[in-house]
Amino acid sequence: MSAAGDFLIKPEATGASINTSEWPYLLKNYDKLHVRTGHYTPIPVGSTPLKRSLEDYVRYGVINLDKPANPSSHEVVAWIRRILRVEKTGHSGTLDPKVTGCLIVCVDRATRLVKSQQSAGKEYVCVVRLHDALANEMALAKAVETLTGALFQRPPLISA
Repeated sequence: MSAAGDFLIKPEATGASINTSEWPYLLKNYDKLHVRTGHYTPIPVGSTPLKRSLEDYVRYGVINLDKPANPSSHEVVAWIRRILRVEKTGHSGTLDPKVTGCLIVCVDRATRLVKSQQSAGKEYVCVVRLHDALANEMALAKAVETLTGALFQRPPLISA
């Protein structure tokens, strides 16, 4: 970290020397086609990440949220929109209201990333608690094995 707090590339007085005389015919003397300067002029637009304002982080933000049970994904996204006071929010895919899990919420300018996240795969993990001792553990192991991997299901006729 710089003690002064400036996180910029400092200008150089020397240019890079490249010998292109041995290069292929179309690239021969390529270095003479470009006028190179030995200094760097920082653009007055933008800022380094450490000097960026909180509003910029919110404007281009993606929130990885652990959605609680009961509210719908749409409700949670509306809460985030109201709390952050932003115009646009979008989520990566609907989770059922009774389901908890990872909900990716994109804010303002980052909402253009939502489509790429919606087409990404999803993984469901569950915890099973049995109320009684098992008579045949092999039958349970076979049943669990059928639920592992890619599963293709027909959606229910009526859903949440």
